[in-house]
Amino acid sequence: MEESSHPITAARLTARGARTRSRIVASAADLMRVRGVGGTTLDDVVSASNVSKSQLYRHFEDKPALVRAVIELVGERTITVERERLEKVRTFAGLRRWRDALIENNSLHEGRYGCSLGSLANEVSDQDAVARRQLQDLFTAWQELFEGVLRRLQAEGRVPPDADVGRLATGFVAAVQGGYLLAQTARDVAPMASAVDMAIAHLHLLAGGQGEAPR
Repeated sequence: MEESSHPITAARLTARGARTRSRIVASAADLMRVRGVGGTTLDDVVSASNVSKSQLYRHFEDKPALVRAVIELVGERTITVERERLEKVRTFAGLRRWRDALIENNSLHEGRYGCSLGSLANEVSDQDAVARRQLQDLFTAWQELFEGVLRRLQAEGRVPPDADVGRLATGFVAAVQGGYLLAQTARDVAPMASAVDMAIAHLHLLAGGQGEAPR
Protein backbone atom coordinates (compact mmCIF):
# COMPACT_ATOMS: atom_id res chain seq x y z
CA MET A 1 0.00 0.00 0.00
CA GLU A 2 1.30 3.46 -0.86
CA GLU A 3 2.68 5.37 2.13
CA SER A 4 0.84 8.49 3.20
CA SER A 5 2.33 11.70 1.81
CA HIS A 6 1.29 13.64 4.92
CA PRO A 7 4.36 14.65 6.96
CA ILE A 8 4.60 12.99 10.36
CA THR A 9 5.80 14.66 13.53
CA ALA A 10 8.84 13.57 15.50
CA ALA A 11 6.58 12.32 18.30
CA ARG A 12 4.90 9.88 15.92
CA LEU A 13 8.11 8.45 14.47
CA THR A 14 8.93 4.81 14.95
CA ALA A 15 12.59 3.88 15.50
CA ARG A 16 12.82 2.85 11.86
CA GLY A 17 11.12 6.05 10.76
CA ALA A 18 13.52 8.11 12.87
CA ARG A 19 16.48 6.42 11.21
CA THR A 20 15.02 7.09 7.77
CA ARG A 21 14.41 10.74 8.62
CA SER A 22 17.93 11.13 9.98
CA ARG A 23 19.38 9.58 6.84
CA ILE A 24 17.41 11.94 4.64
CA VAL A 25 18.52 15.01 6.59
CA ALA A 26 22.17 13.91 6.74
CA SER A 27 22.22 13.21 3.00
CA ALA A 28 20.59 16.56 2.26
CA ALA A 29 23.11 18.35 4.50
CA ASP A 30 26.04 16.74 2.68
CA LEU A 31 24.62 17.63 -0.72
CA MET A 32 23.78 21.21 0.25
CA ARG A 33 27.25 21.76 1.67
CA VAL A 34 28.80 20.91 -1.69
CA ARG A 35 26.13 22.04 -4.15
CA GLY A 36 24.29 24.67 -2.13
CA VAL A 37 20.59 24.73 -1.33
CA GLY A 38 19.65 25.98 -4.78
CA GLY A 39 21.75 23.33 -6.49
CA THR A 40 20.22 20.46 -4.52
CA THR A 41 16.90 19.01 -5.65
CA LEU A 42 14.60 16.68 -3.76
CA ASP A 43 15.34 14.05 -6.39
CA ASP A 44 19.04 14.40 -5.52
CA VAL A 45 18.21 13.81 -1.86
CA VAL A 46 16.03 10.79 -2.67
CA SER A 47 18.87 9.24 -4.62
CA ALA A 48 21.59 10.03 -2.08
CA SER A 49 19.60 8.79 0.92
CA ASN A 50 18.31 5.69 -0.87
CA VAL A 51 14.67 6.32 -0.03
CA SER A 52 11.56 6.59 -2.14
CA LYS A 53 10.00 9.94 -2.91
CA SER A 54 6.94 8.94 -0.91
CA GLN A 55 9.18 8.29 2.10
CA LEU A 56 10.73 11.72 1.77
CA TYR A 57 7.33 13.41 1.56
CA ARG A 58 6.14 11.40 4.52
CA HIS A 59 8.69 13.25 6.63
CA PHE A 60 8.90 16.61 4.82
CA GLU A 61 6.07 18.36 3.07
CA ASP A 62 8.37 20.40 0.84
CA LYS A 63 11.94 21.52 0.31
CA PRO A 64 11.81 24.42 2.82
CA ALA A 65 10.80 21.96 5.54
CA LEU A 66 13.79 19.79 4.67
CA VAL A 67 16.11 22.81 4.62
CA ARG A 68 14.96 23.75 8.13
CA ALA A 69 15.81 20.26 9.32
CA VAL A 70 19.24 20.58 7.68
CA ILE A 71 19.81 23.88 9.48
CA GLU A 72 18.94 22.21 12.77
CA LEU A 73 21.39 19.38 12.12
CA VAL A 74 24.22 21.57 10.81
CA GLY A 75 23.67 24.05 13.63
CA GLU A 76 23.85 21.36 16.28
CA ARG A 77 27.08 20.00 14.79
CA THR A 78 28.68 23.42 14.45
CA ILE A 79 27.78 24.73 17.89
CA THR A 80 28.75 21.46 19.57
CA VAL A 81 32.22 21.57 18.02
CA GLU A 82 32.71 25.25 18.81
CA ARG A 83 31.47 24.77 22.37
CA GLU A 84 33.96 21.97 22.96
CA ARG A 85 36.78 24.16 21.66
CA LEU A 86 35.86 27.55 23.06
CA GLU A 87 34.84 26.48 26.55
CA LYS A 88 38.46 25.40 27.13
CA VAL A 89 39.87 28.83 26.24
CA ARG A 90 41.11 30.88 29.20
CA THR A 91 44.32 32.43 27.83
CA PHE A 92 45.59 34.01 24.64
CA ALA A 93 47.54 30.81 24.00
CA GLY A 94 44.27 28.88 24.23
CA LEU A 95 42.62 31.33 21.85
CA ARG A 96 45.40 30.74 19.35
CA ARG A 97 44.97 26.97 19.68
CA TRP A 98 41.29 27.46 18.84
CA ARG A 99 42.35 29.59 15.87
CA ASP A 100 44.80 26.94 14.66
CA ALA A 101 42.17 24.18 14.84
CA LEU A 102 39.65 26.32 12.95
CA ILE A 103 42.09 27.15 10.15
CA GLU A 104 43.42 23.61 9.92
CA ASN A 105 39.92 22.17 9.61
CA ASN A 106 38.99 24.61 6.84
CA SER A 107 42.26 23.92 5.01
CA LEU A 108 41.27 20.28 4.45
CA HIS A 109 39.25 21.39 1.41
CA GLU A 110 41.28 24.54 0.70
CA GLY A 111 38.42 26.59 2.12
CA ARG A 112 36.25 25.43 -0.76
CA TYR A 113 32.89 25.11 0.99
CA GLY A 114 33.02 27.94 3.52
CA CYS A 115 31.04 27.85 6.75
CA SER A 116 28.03 25.56 6.60
CA LEU A 117 25.91 27.96 8.63
CA GLY A 118 27.10 31.01 6.73
CA SER A 119 26.37 29.37 3.38
CA LEU A 120 22.87 28.40 4.49
CA ALA A 121 22.23 31.91 5.79
CA ASN A 122 23.33 33.43 2.49
CA GLU A 123 20.93 31.24 0.52
CA VAL A 124 17.78 31.09 2.62
CA SER A 125 17.58 34.16 4.88
CA ASP A 126 15.69 36.25 2.31
CA GLN A 127 13.37 33.41 1.33
CA ASP A 128 12.27 31.70 4.54
CA ALA A 129 11.58 33.69 7.72
CA VAL A 130 11.50 30.55 9.85
CA ALA A 131 14.90 29.43 8.58
CA ARG A 132 16.29 32.92 9.09
CA ARG A 133 15.22 32.89 12.74
CA GLN A 134 16.79 29.46 13.19
CA LEU A 135 20.05 30.75 11.81
CA GLN A 136 19.89 33.93 13.87
CA ASP A 137 19.51 31.84 17.03
CA LEU A 138 22.50 29.71 16.05
CA PHE A 139 24.75 32.69 15.35
CA THR A 140 23.62 34.18 18.68
CA ALA A 141 24.63 30.94 20.40
CA TRP A 142 28.03 31.10 18.68
CA GLN A 143 28.48 34.71 19.75
CA GLU A 144 27.63 33.78 23.34
CA LEU A 145 30.43 31.21 23.29
CA PHE A 146 32.86 33.98 22.36
CA GLU A 147 31.40 36.16 25.11
CA GLY A 148 32.17 33.35 27.54
CA VAL A 149 35.79 33.29 26.39
CA LEU A 150 36.10 37.04 26.80
CA ARG A 151 34.58 37.01 30.29
CA ARG A 152 37.03 34.32 31.35
CA LEU A 153 39.87 36.43 29.97
CA GLN A 154 38.49 39.38 31.92
CA ALA A 155 38.39 37.30 35.09
CA GLU A 156 42.05 36.43 34.53
CA GLY A 157 42.92 40.11 34.07
CA ARG A 158 43.82 39.59 30.41
CA VAL A 159 41.03 41.82 29.04
CA PRO A 160 40.11 45.21 30.57
CA PRO A 161 37.08 45.00 32.90
CA ASP A 162 35.30 47.78 30.99
CA ALA A 163 35.65 46.07 27.59
CA ASP A 164 32.35 45.53 25.79
CA VAL A 165 32.43 41.75 25.46
CA GLY A 166 29.20 41.72 23.41
CA ARG A 167 30.69 43.91 20.68
CA LEU A 168 34.00 42.08 20.78
CA ALA A 169 32.22 38.74 20.44
CA THR A 170 30.27 40.06 17.46
CA GLY A 171 33.59 41.08 15.94
CA PHE A 172 34.97 37.57 16.35
CA VAL A 173 31.95 36.00 14.67
CA ALA A 174 32.23 38.53 11.84
CA ALA A 175 35.95 37.81 11.45
CA VAL A 176 35.31 34.08 11.28
CA GLN A 177 32.46 34.39 8.79
CA GLY A 178 34.28 36.92 6.64
CA GLY A 179 37.35 34.70 6.74
CA TYR A 180 35.35 31.69 5.59
CA LEU A 181 33.99 33.70 2.65
CA LEU A 182 37.40 35.00 1.61
CA ALA A 183 38.92 31.53 1.86
CA GLN A 184 36.08 30.07 -0.20
CA THR A 185 36.60 32.67 -2.93
CA ALA A 186 40.40 32.37 -2.97
CA ARG A 187 40.47 28.57 -2.46
CA ASP A 188 43.10 29.40 0.15
CA VAL A 189 42.79 29.66 3.95
CA ALA A 190 45.43 32.41 4.21
CA PRO A 191 42.84 35.26 4.07
CA MET A 192 40.81 33.53 6.78
CA ALA A 193 43.90 33.21 8.97
CA SER A 194 44.57 36.92 8.51
CA ALA A 195 41.01 37.89 9.44
CA VAL A 196 41.02 35.84 12.65
CA ASP A 197 44.56 36.97 13.53
CA MET A 198 43.44 40.60 13.26
CA ALA A 199 40.62 39.95 15.74
CA ILE A 200 43.03 38.32 18.19
CA ALA A 201 45.58 41.12 17.69
CA HIS A 202 42.91 43.73 18.49
CA LEU A 203 42.04 41.88 21.68
CA HIS A 204 45.72 41.71 22.60
CA LEU A 205 46.06 45.47 22.13
CA LEU A 206 43.08 46.05 24.43
CA ALA A 207 44.89 43.96 27.00
CA GLY A 208 47.83 46.37 26.79
CA GLY A 209 50.08 43.79 25.20
CA GLN A 210 49.95 41.54 28.25
CA GLY A 211 50.82 37.91 27.74
CA GLU A 212 52.30 36.24 24.72
CA ALA A 213 51.94 38.32 21.57
CA PRO A 214 49.76 36.96 18.76
CA ARG A 215 51.50 35.47 15.74
